[in-house]
Amino acid sequence: FLVLAALYESWSIPLSVMLVVPLGLLGAVAAVMLRGMPNDVFFKVGMITIIGLSAKNAILIVEFARQLHGEGRSLLDAAVTAARLRLRPILMTSLAFTLGVVPLMLASGASAETQHAIGTGVFGGMISGTLLAIFFVPVFFVFVIGTQARIQAWRAQRAQHRSC
Repeated sequence: FLVLAALYESWSIPLSVMLVVPLGLLGAVAAVMLRGMPNDVFFKVGMITIIGLSAKNAILIVEFARQLHGEGRSLLDAAVTAARLRLRPILMTSLAFTLGVVPLMLASGASAETQHAIGTGVFGGMISGTLLAIFFVPVFFVFVIGTQARIQAWRAQRAQHRSC
């Protein structure tokens, strides 16, 4: 969070990125529960991977939306346009990664259980994180930035009333 806050020079923009992380974790937990696997250390390593990948997908949309908003577009238009324009790159990288972990889900032989835990968690988390992030990142961005603007307007109005 602090790295994102330093990158964007804002406390609110990283919040819209971090709100997406639970969506990926939800899919990871659901996938492991559906396969009846334990919540072990290998699954938790997969969850750490999902946290990073969910944030990466959200950063792609938020960064582009922030640029469009800075160019003068409305907040909603910037968020929707960013999600639409970043859709294909996000889907392509996520699909490649998801297909790459299928062998882990289907592994056999020595240490297959550990590979199943990581593969299943990452597979489920990536699917849910990607599909839900495409819709929710613009919503979170508009909500967080809109709330920040309302708070700043309220503070300015309050400061103006105090000076009178």
